[in-house]
Amino acid sequence: MNLRLDVRVLGVLVASLGAFHLLPLAAALWFRESPWPWLASGAGVALLGLAAQTLARPRSRTLRPRDAYLVVAAGWLLASLVGAVPYLALGVLGPIDALFESVSGFTTTGSTVLAGLESAPRGLLLWRALSQWVGGMGIILFAVAVLPLLGIGGMQLFRVEVPGPVKDKLRPRVIETARRLWAIYVGLTALEWGALRVAGMSGFDALCHAFTTLSSGGFSTRDASIGGFESAVIEWIVIVFMILAGINFVLLWRAFVEGPRVASRDIELRYYVAMLVVGTLVAALVLPPAHALGVEATIRSALFSIVAVTTTTGYATVDFEQWPALGQLVLLQLMILGGMAGSTAGGVKSLRVLIGFRAVGVAVEKLVHPHSVRPVKYGGRAVPEEIVAGVWAFFTAYFAIAALAAAVVAGAGYDVTTAVSSALTTLGNVGPGLGDVGPYENFAHMPAHVKLVLAGCMLAGRLEVFTILVLIQPGFWRR
Repeated sequence: MNLRLDVRVLGVLVASLGAFHLLPLAAALWFRESPWPWLASGAGVALLGLAAQTLARPRSRTLRPRDAYLVVAAGWLLASLVGAVPYLALGVLGPIDALFESVSGFTTTGSTVLAGLESAPRGLLLWRALSQWVGGMGIILFAVAVLPLLGIGGMQLFRVEVPGPVKDKLRPRVIETARRLWAIYVGLTALEWGALRVAGMSGFDALCHAFTTLSSGGFSTRDASIGGFESAVIEWIVIVFMILAGINFVLLWRAFVEGPRVASRDIELRYYVAMLVVGTLVAALVLPPAHALGVEATIRSALFSIVAVTTTTGYATVDFEQWPALGQLVLLQLMILGGMAGSTAGGVKSLRVLIGFRAVGVAVEKLVHPHSVRPVKYGGRAVPEEIVAGVWAFFTAYFAIAALAAAVVAGAGYDVTTAVSSALTTLGNVGPGLGDVGPYENFAHMPAHVKLVLAGCMLAGRLEVFTILVLIQPGFWRR
């Protein structure tokens, strides 16, 4: 591995995070809060990153596959550690809680240990939202856009970082791909900010929620989340942008450039939309009588919760722990499935589920016709066997990690519902769960070792499991 180059790349990431402190610093000044914690933490982080860039002088500027895995995993860990500094500098949280909150932010999970958000420093609320916005598209994908300035190619990083089993580039060069993805991301963020402002949100609240909607993050400026604004218009706006955030961003770009027909022909998009429709219908039918406020309110309530969980955004307008068992089961299943590959959503991704279903169909057909030769197909083309095998390996690893994490939570004295949903919601980067970690609860009551395990689940889920598993293989570190 080219370790000096790896350190130099990580220095770029850390220095960039130091620069991002300028936005919460501006918010602190605007709202007449103390700027010194932001100046100190921002300057310290930026200097650390610049020092790494200056001292690391690689002889080669070639980034190999093993370097990519190391840089991606270390980049997310460093981002989480750096992101915890403001919580400590402001004296809001202790070390473990600060790390948990920071990991939850950068992995766009949305699980929190904070309460009393309405009285929290505005600069800190903006930092939480900003960490999710940066993490949504990927701290590494962001770095890909600046790596050419150092003469370093970023294709290996792109392959490791972009979510989903199949990578698709918009242009031959990854830098052009990164720029176009960021153009969509920034454009949709600005569009939602404007829509929320028109709907009556303050400029600050609109900015924070635009950041955390497009990133599928779910951090809010209110303890009651979106429900705290008590506005049907705001809820509909957020629903639309949550759905967009759960769609493959490459597909969004192509639909923008080539027209909506490109999107309408996409099999995964059809499945994604069908999943939202069916989930909403089931939820609307099982909603308790207390929510029978009319057809529009019932559909909106059901749709919001289904979309928030499926896209792993994690916002809330109702306490879905009060739903009947069938409604909670639907939410738990959608929590696992997640959004489309190539989106900011978490979960196992719709594309993997589709490939898995088709692989099962082929396996059943071979039981009936043992000598038949039929590959798994997607989009009219045969899916390479290594991708199909990778999908099944991912499912195995994903649920093994979830089972282990659930056992740790249960071992701390929590009930089965809380244990299972805690593991699934953190591994799927969803945010809220069921039981003691429901939509109007938080994770503050959990022991320190449980928080660390769940923070590990967040990182594993955001890095699609294998990026972490590769690093713990002894062979990875051998020459």
